[in-house]
Amino acid sequence: MKYPLGENEGDKITSKTGKKLNDITVEEIKKGGVTSEDIKISKEMLYAQGEVAKEADNPQMAKNFQRASELVDVPDEIILKMYNKLRPYRATKKELIDMAEELENKYRALTCAKLVREAVEIYEKRGILL
Repeated sequence: MKYPLGENEGDKITSKTGKKLNDITVEEIKKGGVTSEDIKISKEMLYAQGEVAKEADNPQMAKNFQRASELVDVPDEIILKMYNKLRPYRATKKELIDMAEELENKYRALTCAKLVREAVEIYEKRGILL
């Protein structure tokens, strides 16, 4: 895929529901042919963005897109809960370990779970757990 994907690959880009980017137009929205679910990005497109980042020699951005692709199927309320618990002094070690296990076992978000486990180690060293 050629970057920027939206400009160069619009016919190949699909949303979480499978709707093609080129089919998401103002006219379709006005007619009710596009829902809020139709404008959510798909795992595949996030992964493709990561590949573009990797090819551009930006491995950290590639990892961010990989984690984001894993979170597509995680409910928004779980993501918000995770965000809040990852802030300093907001969670115990056990709560974060449980969160990592849920990400890994329930949502198959392996790199996200790894990130949370790494955060536990760092937070423990810095003394910023509850």
